[in-house]
Amino acid sequence: MWRRMRQASGLRERTVGQPTSANGASSLHLAWEIPQVPLIEVSAVLEILQPPVVRRLFFWALQVSFATDRSLRGGAHIGLQWNPRFPGLTAANWGGYAPAEIGGLLKGSTSPLPSARNDPNTRDFDWQPGRRYRLRVAPSPEASAEVHAWRGTITDLESGRETVVRDLHTEGAFLAAPVVWTEAFARCEQPGVAARWSDLRAVDGGGAVIRPARVRVNYQSREAGGCDNSTVIPDELGIVQVTGVERQMPQGALLPIPGV
Repeated sequence: MWRRMRQASGLRERTVGQPTSANGASSLHLAWEIPQVPLIEVSAVLEILQPPVVRRLFFWALQVSFATDRSLRGGAHIGLQWNPRFPGLTAANWGGYAPAEIGGLLKGSTSPLPSARNDPNTRDFDWQPGRRYRLRVAPSPEASAEVHAWRGTITDLESGRETVVRDLHTEGAFLAAPVVWTEAFARCEQPGVAARWSDLRAVDGGGAVIRPARVRVNYQSREAGGCDNSTVIPDELGIVQVTGVERQMPQGALLPIPGV
């Protein structure tokens, strides 16, 4: 009887309660379908259509892996946060992880942005819902030849103002495997958020611009602690990640990107 009850419980959708993942978040990912070639720049446009209304952490980011000719050498993510630990609950983050055999956080330059928590990765940043921000990772123009330094910038496309978050120092000479995602640290039943991703683009080592025609949908599984009430919705401008709603798009779906 107890075995049957446990099996039945495992099949039940998780739409209430705190996500049980290791970091306490439920995540949605859009993996870019692009050729596996060395990249030297990656960018995406993010617009928060429906901001959070609860004082819980939410994180929207562009993620990249760092690579050499033979292997991946860690990764990082640049994005916007709704973060109760920061002024106005808004922040920007550009941070990442060293290769597994080394471990720990990547080091980098000192950010020109202040940080209320003295966090080298997460900085004060006054972003606004409904505005379009370009998240970009590219080689730092100030790095020495001995260091693979990657600069994370955020550009407000309405004002044209570009903000340098900082440089990260890595072992990777190239970028690889771009992904955009939403992480929600709220309870599954709390009011949801919506974020649109658009204008995904990369630049290869020869300077050619690559724009993925499709992205692959991934949800953090129930077994890994994710919420079942999240989905993605294509619209006329991009692809929207939404939490706190009934799932409409299945796991693994390949979605065409409007305009590509």
